[in-house]
Amino acid sequence: MMIKKILQKDDPVLHKVCHPVTNFDQKLAILLDDMTATLKDAQGLGLAAPQIGILRRVCIVLNDQEEYLELVNPEIVSQEGEQEGFEGCLSLTGMYGIVERPMKVKVKAQNRHGEPVEFEGEGITARCFCHEIEHLDGHMYYEKCDRLFTEAEVDDMMQAVDAD
Repeated sequence: MMIKKILQKDDPVLHKVCHPVTNFDQKLAILLDDMTATLKDAQGLGLAAPQIGILRRVCIVLNDQEEYLELVNPEIVSQEGEQEGFEGCLSLTGMYGIVERPMKVKVKAQNRHGEPVEFEGEGITARCFCHEIEHLDGHMYYEKCDRLFTEAEVDDMMQAVDAD
């Protein structure tokens, strides 16, 4: 497993639509293993293939049970409720925006062998599913924000909320 460089916001690869995976082979297995290693190293909650320069519909999401979910050709099949909160990205380090997302999301995808899988997530996991799948369509979360905040600004806002 290799830790890959995570592309940053201005890289044109991040703004392109990814191609579906059609070959479920050793190359895909290596990609999934490298993405998981990269995500663990970065201590993030999700990583999409275009973030490491690969234009394929593949992402990894760390769910609320601390499991790394491999999603190949993922699609959101249902969503419920609403949540609004701060969101960040490994491709836009140190910045956060307030983004509205569904509270609960169901995703269908394929695993590394091409077999169909389904995952459900609530809260932060639902947020991650949406965030990573948007990467596969060439979008980044900041497109949904009125403004971006630094980590220090977020910390100040959270401390003010805690003080109330």
